[in-house]
Amino acid sequence: MAALATAVAAAAAGQQQSDSCSSTAGAGRQFQNRKMKAEQAKKVEFIRTAEKLKTQLAHIEKDKNGHLYNRKSDFRVEYSVLEELERSMTVNRKTEKAKILQQLSKIQNNVKRLQQQLKDVKPTPEFVDKLKEMMEEVENAINAFKEEQRQIYEQLLKEEKTAINDLSVFERKVELWALGSSTTEKVLKLPSARVSVDKTLENHLPEEVVEFERFLQRTGGRQGGWDDYDHKNFLKVWTKHKGRLSYMDEALEYLCGRTKEDIEQHDKWYQEFLILHKRKKESIKKWKEKQQQEKEGNLKEKKKSEKMLREEWLQREEAQKQNAEEERKRQKAAIEAWKKQKAIAFAMEQASQLKVEEEKEKKQQKEHQRQCHMKLLLERYTLPKKEKEELEKLEKEKREEAEKEERKRIAAQEITKFQEHDVRKVELRILQKQAKEIEKQEKEKRLAKLREKVEIHVTRDRPRLHRPTRGWAEHAKERAPTASEPLLRIPHRAVPPWRQGF
Repeated sequence: MAALATAVAAAAAGQQQSDSCSSTAGAGRQFQNRKMKAEQAKKVEFIRTAEKLKTQLAHIEKDKNGHLYNRKSDFRVEYSVLEELERSMTVNRKTEKAKILQQLSKIQNNVKRLQQQLKDVKPTPEFVDKLKEMMEEVENAINAFKEEQRQIYEQLLKEEKTAINDLSVFERKVELWALGSSTTEKVLKLPSARVSVDKTLENHLPEEVVEFERFLQRTGGRQGGWDDYDHKNFLKVWTKHKGRLSYMDEALEYLCGRTKEDIEQHDKWYQEFLILHKRKKESIKKWKEKQQQEKEGNLKEKKKSEKMLREEWLQREEAQKQNAEEERKRQKAAIEAWKKQKAIAFAMEQASQLKVEEEKEKKQQKEHQRQCHMKLLLERYTLPKKEKEELEKLEKEKREEAEKEERKRIAAQEITKFQEHDVRKVELRILQKQAKEIEKQEKEKRLAKLREKVEIHVTRDRPRLHRPTRGWAEHAKERAPTASEPLLRIPHRAVPPWRQGF
């Protein structure tokens, strides 16, 4: 009873604690539900974004394969290197995917095993320690997986940053090629070619460059409308005299088909050409410096934004760790409360079970006493009856013994009678057998005497076998009709009923 009172007191204390914990657990469940809904929304958004990126990747892969695997391409040798690189990267991705799937399946199996253990709860310290070990194992596996993936993502971010820097360098080179008249000089090298400036380039090129290109369009290209031979001779003479007017006579000698006015006009054109070309170079130099400054500014902004993003990511990671730690503490507190509640329930159950066993034992003792009392009463009642039955049984056995002896005596007498009768019958049969043998011997003697008196000679008649016997001849005489008698009936087979009348 003292144990029962202690268990009831502990149960009351546990009930109060469980009431206080239930309110806290209700608030925790609401927070957990909101957190689960937010995570679900994030998952849906992530899946939608992943599907969109997957579609874009499929289109990009299609375009890329159209260029890489085209055997008629002029850059097939360079593309083969890219093809090998793509193949190796594909193998690495598949290997990494298989490894991640294996880790996730291991974590999933551990979680399922933990859920299976929670279905069959046992209120023992060993079971609680086992659950704690399993939970720690699952948590360590998840944290290790997250840490590994975080390191992989950091490495990928670094590689992405390097790739972006390389792409920006290549873009700058392409822009410099465009500004360095890589597109225009190819056209201007041809004799008597007309240079055309694309309108899209005019919007992005400096004013001096556009002015120089328009000057070339207007005056007939880099040779001022002259052919290559005349322009080279003019440059040779002009360079020799360093642009002084004394070159005119010598130029007229070299340029037979040109007049003095043509040479003077070409000289004015060439001087203007040099001035505009110098402006163009200075403008391109300024543009390059400006681009370099903008690039440095962009890099600074990018580094600043990356730093902010990294700080934000670290803060978010720290918040997630704190939330995880709080969640772990809440789970630990809930498990402790559950353990106390289960211990109280187990103590109450043990106390009630002890009470039930005591009552059951009392009932068994009462039943045993009642059965002993009834057994004594039955023995008192059945003792005279048993003595009477034993006496009757003894008398009956004596009678049966006497009857058995009488039957044995009568059977012995009858047996002797039957034996005498059998002996007489056997003697009679022996005498009859002897008489028959004597009679048979006498008959043989008589037949032997008769054989001695009669002598029998038999001859063989072989044709007799084919002749009819006398009885058959008499039978044939009775059945053969005479010629004078009418033929009353001709023997034939019977006609069946179904053929009668045909």
